[in-house]
Amino acid sequence: MNTPSLAVRDRILTLPPTELPAYVYDLAALRAHAASVRAALPERVELYYATQANREPEILTALAPYVDGYKVSTDSELAHVTRAAPEHPLAFGGQDKTPTELLDALERGVTRFLVESEYELYMLAGLAQRHAPDGRVAVLPRFDLRVADHLLTDGDRARSTSGLAPAQADTIVGLLTDGSYPNLELRGVYAHLANGLQAPEHLAVAESVVAWTGELAARHGLRLTEVDVGGGMAVDYEHPERRFDWQSYGEGLARLVAAHPELTLSIEPGRALTAYCGWYASEVLDVEHGASEDFAVVRGGGVNLRTSASRRPDQPWPDQPWSVLEVDVWPYSWPRPVVRRERVTLTGQLSTSRDILVRDVRAPGLRAGDRVVSSLAGAYTSSVPHRAFARFPEPGFHFVDPGADGDQSR
Repeated sequence: MNTPSLAVRDRILTLPPTELPAYVYDLAALRAHAASVRAALPERVELYYATQANREPEILTALAPYVDGYKVSTDSELAHVTRAAPEHPLAFGGQDKTPTELLDALERGVTRFLVESEYELYMLAGLAQRHAPDGRVAVLPRFDLRVADHLLTDGDRARSTSGLAPAQADTIVGLLTDGSYPNLELRGVYAHLANGLQAPEHLAVAESVVAWTGELAARHGLRLTEVDVGGGMAVDYEHPERRFDWQSYGEGLARLVAAHPELTLSIEPGRALTAYCGWYASEVLDVEHGASEDFAVVRGGGVNLRTSASRRPDQPWPDQPWSVLEVDVWPYSWPRPVVRRERVTLTGQLSTSRDILVRDVRAPGLRAGDRVVSSLAGAYTSSVPHRAFARFPEPGFHFVDPGADGDQSR
């Protein structure tokens, strides 16, 4: 189990059942975490927040003082960020961009593009020439470099079809430097290669990408000024107290930029910044006693909490960290359902094998009406459309901010 902060706990307990399920975000905790990450990074490492993790306006605004910019991957993310943080630089990435998305980005003043394919490069060049003839946009081609197998012990290889093959590097560099596309500037290289890496493995990946970029630049007699090594910093759902070691990672990056004084490094964490500030709160609706186990059914469930809903049988996802907030008041005349066995499985309302929040956990005495609170719910939950059935209302959003003028809800 993982216990919420006092401010989050109080807000959850004051919500009436009709306002559950709900997300509760601790903005003070988010700012403190972002500040510690920023402090751990050397000056020549730019911190971009990957908004696909959570694009709630309050989250974007809270992060604004600590990030150098935002990385967006879709047109809708772009619209959200330009409203919430209009003064911050944007990097437009993401696979399979459409002409409409690229044009919208150019018209909104985006000047930094993470290009995933040769076709996308042609498309961007044509649109930039027609719609921004007097400007230049920075391009960082994404290359799908090989990751050593030993670096993926605790992580996952990023989607293998993402980015350009290394064999295309000379062609891409030639297109961007022979004068064919004067509106495009080859700024450097982008290589997001793996997810779920701890600090030593992530640092080793960064070192390999920088070395490869240096060889590419030397081969063409160029001075590339930036390497973006992406995100993918590990978030441990099984052991939430074990966080990515930003201090040692920053020290390693400091050594790397010192060895390459011509380079600026960029990173773009998403989940690793916001996961810890979010809580998903629901209510036990009923307790069902099966032949071999008890089931506690909660409002909503995996239909709202994507980290559980996206679990696949062939690649099990760890159970969401959770805790119980007891509610002693039972306002009904009929008996209160209660877990009879030592252990219970928490399920949502969909009545499917995929709608499981936590499996076979110890929770004797759990009752209908008690609140179930899932932590590490600050990323890849509310910001992604994944509600499968119209029967279930969208959860509310509450932003607690101890010490500030007041909390926000919607």
